[in-house]
Amino acid sequence: MLICPQCKFENPHDHKFCQNCGASLTHRDCPECMTEVPINAQYCQNCGAECGTVWWAIVAQIATGEKIQEQTSEQQDKENFSNVPISPLQITIGSYLDSEQRYQVLELLPTQDENTAITEIYLRVLDCQPYQISPIDVLLANQQQDLVTPSVEVNAISNLAKAYIVLQPQNHPDIPAIHNAWQQDDMQVILIEDRSNWQYLLELWQKETTSSLQILHWCYQMTKLWTILEPVRCRQSLLELSNLRLDEDQTLALQRLYVETLDVTSAIKLPEDEEADTFVTQNPPLTVKALGQVWQTLFRQSQRTQFGSIVQILEDLELNKIQTIAHLRSRLQDIKIELEVPIPTTFEPMEEKDIAVSATLPTDELEEDIALRNDDLPTVVLSMQLSTLEDAGRTDVGRQRHHNEDCFGIETKIDKLELPRNRVLEARGLYILCDGMGGHAGGEVASELAVNTLRKYFQTHWVGNQLPTKDSIREAVNLANQAIYEVNQQDARSGVGRMGTTLVMLLIQDTQAAVAHVGDSRLYSLTRKRGLEQITVDHEVGQREIARGVEASIAYARPDAYQLTQALGPRDEKSINPDVNFFEINEDSLLLLVSDGLSDNDLLENHWQTHLNPLLSSGANLERGVTELIDLANQYNGHDNITAILVRAKVRPNMEGTGD
Repeated sequence: MLICPQCKFENPHDHKFCQNCGASLTHRDCPECMTEVPINAQYCQNCGAECGTVWWAIVAQIATGEKIQEQTSEQQDKENFSNVPISPLQITIGSYLDSEQRYQVLELLPTQDENTAITEIYLRVLDCQPYQISPIDVLLANQQQDLVTPSVEVNAISNLAKAYIVLQPQNHPDIPAIHNAWQQDDMQVILIEDRSNWQYLLELWQKETTSSLQILHWCYQMTKLWTILEPVRCRQSLLELSNLRLDEDQTLALQRLYVETLDVTSAIKLPEDEEADTFVTQNPPLTVKALGQVWQTLFRQSQRTQFGSIVQILEDLELNKIQTIAHLRSRLQDIKIELEVPIPTTFEPMEEKDIAVSATLPTDELEEDIALRNDDLPTVVLSMQLSTLEDAGRTDVGRQRHHNEDCFGIETKIDKLELPRNRVLEARGLYILCDGMGGHAGGEVASELAVNTLRKYFQTHWVGNQLPTKDSIREAVNLANQAIYEVNQQDARSGVGRMGTTLVMLLIQDTQAAVAHVGDSRLYSLTRKRGLEQITVDHEVGQREIARGVEASIAYARPDAYQLTQALGPRDEKSINPDVNFFEINEDSLLLLVSDGLSDNDLLENHWQTHLNPLLSSGANLERGVTELIDLANQYNGHDNITAILVRAKVRPNMEGTGD
């Protein structure tokens, strides 16, 4: 089955175009120059940009003392790989890992220890059929729907693959996603996200410009990962220095998972397992002391001097005076105080305790347990500062309307100070989106008038580096309402002829934000931790009835369920009550303002993982992203004007005033 990259419709494997939306299933556009490129090509033939889907493969085979020889594709007869599976000893550049010839070997990477009982090799492979659904994708999708998956032989999946599968639904960006896994004879293959080119943690740890607070933040991230990895017995992943990487935002991430040696009664088990893999213990169980040894190694290899109380923490870890993650995090909090950085805490004092969890729990219990562990432990919440603020907006008439009644406005001010050991970004953003109503020469007049009135107000009333107050924001909205209302009165408009508009407005000052809205235009927030969230609640009859205690199914069975309960312009200011709320941007966020032409029919809720999630990355082009959202809305909705504003806010620990 081929999954359309545009609409996610399932197509027969031999189709060249999507049966639903007509998108090509054999070619894709180059992300750099937009040239059409075959889906099985690694590079664009026009500009040379990498376009192919590349995975990182882990191939393991029981082989004592055998050495895997790298060969070139010319040295190996390709006929050996045309119809039959291969063993690790046969792998060459240009060959395929599978008999279906889907995964082509691009590069053989150095092995770690060729004389161990289990030989592993690492490869970069090109997915020549990237739109073909993977059995792992099927397994994960069916698990979410509580369905049995007879097409996937769960017992043929290795313990390592099961660890990825258990963790993947929890959406941990610091752990690579699994794409596929299979077992063929005595060969195990796992395909995961390719992080082989990500920066090593050690490289940045040793730089003089890296502050003590940044190092503290990485230590904290390791304690958080320790908690996540413990139930699936993968804490060993934190103990391999070469496995500790940094993403584009200098956040700690793992290149891969390593499964610890398990005792005879423990295993990672999926719900479909009849019998889980077990291994005999050869090493003592891991303790938090192992984290201290990793930190000592990082300091030693980076030749950095241990700072402040970190010296005592490392000594206490070595002497087993710190035995729990809770205690360790508490000590990290002490270092925060030592660095004299105002880092708020989000926990009450608690007794130290170990939480022992069996790795034989079913997937849903494992996920719940990991969440409870993170909730129970004290959290060091580092004060964050804005790292980047980017935006893009676009409006489109849609496929059925003859004119566009939507309007939007973006106004930003960014001041940046960058010094060798410090970087400060002060940013202000005003984002306004209005969906007009009232027909030609009505709706577009109202929406444009609202945008301009609000812009002018904040140009004179938003001073200093603080957000406007709630009263000030409400006053601005009331002025926009009054401006439209007066035009209605002057033109003697009445009834349905009175023009009006919805409003959703976002104000950002550094990491502080405020949202105001009237009507059914919306603000959404997307973060890696929480996924997609709708921030505003529509002002419509259905939502009004739900607020009164009516069941949602009954409230939206009314014929007037989607009728607006308030809008700007039709009536005076006594008839509107704008919602104004404040929130803090304390993690990388994508904020999305949309008119109902994009939000109707749960379009964003159904497609955020494909069309919004990639835009959290700093390398993703927001202009292209908003264009693709408009195209998506035209495919599935198209009945109304479509407007979207994307705002990407990146944050990092506040290092001002700290040093080594």
